[in-house]
Amino acid sequence: MSQQDYLDELIPAFTPLLAIKEASRCLLCHDAPCSQGCPAQTDPGKFIRSIYFRNFKGAAETIRENNALGAVCARVCPTEKLCQAECSRSGIDKPIDIARLQRFVTDFEQQTGMQVYQPGSKTLGKVAIVGAGPAGLQASVTLTNLGYDVTLFEKEPQAGGWLRHGIPEFRLSQAVLDNEIQRIAEMGVTIQCNSEVGKTLTLEQLKAQHRAVLLTVGLSQGASLSLFDDAEDVEIAVDFLQRASRANGEIAIPQSALIIGGGDVAMDVATTLKMLGCPSVTCVARETLDEFPASVKEFTSAQALGVSIIDGFTPISVAGHSVTFQHVSLPGEMKLHAEKIILAVGQHAQFTAFNHLNVQRNTVETTDYQTSDPTLFAAGDIVQGDKTVVYAVKTGKEAAQSIHHYLEGACSC
Repeated sequence: MSQQDYLDELIPAFTPLLAIKEASRCLLCHDAPCSQGCPAQTDPGKFIRSIYFRNFKGAAETIRENNALGAVCARVCPTEKLCQAECSRSGIDKPIDIARLQRFVTDFEQQTGMQVYQPGSKTLGKVAIVGAGPAGLQASVTLTNLGYDVTLFEKEPQAGGWLRHGIPEFRLSQAVLDNEIQRIAEMGVTIQCNSEVGKTLTLEQLKAQHRAVLLTVGLSQGASLSLFDDAEDVEIAVDFLQRASRANGEIAIPQSALIIGGGDVAMDVATTLKMLGCPSVTCVARETLDEFPASVKEFTSAQALGVSIIDGFTPISVAGHSVTFQHVSLPGEMKLHAEKIILAVGQHAQFTAFNHLNVQRNTVETTDYQTSDPTLFAAGDIVQGDKTVVYAVKTGKEAAQSIHHYLEGACSC
């Protein structure tokens, strides 16, 4: 494994022939259950039919009509838990590989220079979005299509949020993300980077200059465990992933690494280390395998690369580079030693600029995405619900519609 492996996409793309062959397995269900299983309503049943009949352009239009991040979701969405889990083909042999078909279509869209989105009219006034992650990007497209003049305010030098700084290159190419963002900018969405609410501008300024403000700040800060406060060579998982991403994988790699945690972030850290040449990577989670939080796709990818995954243990003490674990339900302990320890034990958001809101455990209290402040809305990871990219797309769309309904009502008063 090497830096080049880190930069190359792990899962190969379909050729046109293979895509058509896979689509031909579809049972062409009248009321496709796979489409009912997509939180973003990307409608795989419809775009698979288009592929089946060689209408790749129509397939791309179906995806983009519902999902501004179709190429991203094709790579990072846990389809085995969602649309593919609902596929009628599952009762015969195996579900249609919806993710790779969606990737094929969005790759075709990019390669042929298709322009599904048109510039917005901007006749309904200005709306600000704080955070240019998946929820904010999708909301900007929905609002622009409705007729609003949208500006995205992003604290980082580039838009993308966790998509850019948290997902490894071999899962989501930066070029794919850049193309998605470029399409959104070409619609007329203004993306203002290096703009952090509470530092470079205030929430009051945004509210004074816009008819509504949507908060889509993500869970960008990694959690720690007090047990590891004085331990040697300990790093937070999100910090490690950001460091690797910003350096395009050109970072020093230890000979052995111990990861605490069993979610997708833990698996991303483990596979990144393996891709970059770490000989020994061990992941320890308190959850047992039957309730493992990581997606099947991430879990099996990590295993295939040689990551050792130990379930059902929680850390109880640390001494230098050694960690002692205790089983969560059975008597017994184990001790592991590693050159590098990485904590993947959760994430939280920064709410310092929005401390007037009712926030409980990283969740902003909303009613139909509207906060206690009538012109302030919230979506993405900071509202109730799943924390995947496809759910961020879902909440971004729905929050945009909620803003529209509120402002339409304000106009009619």
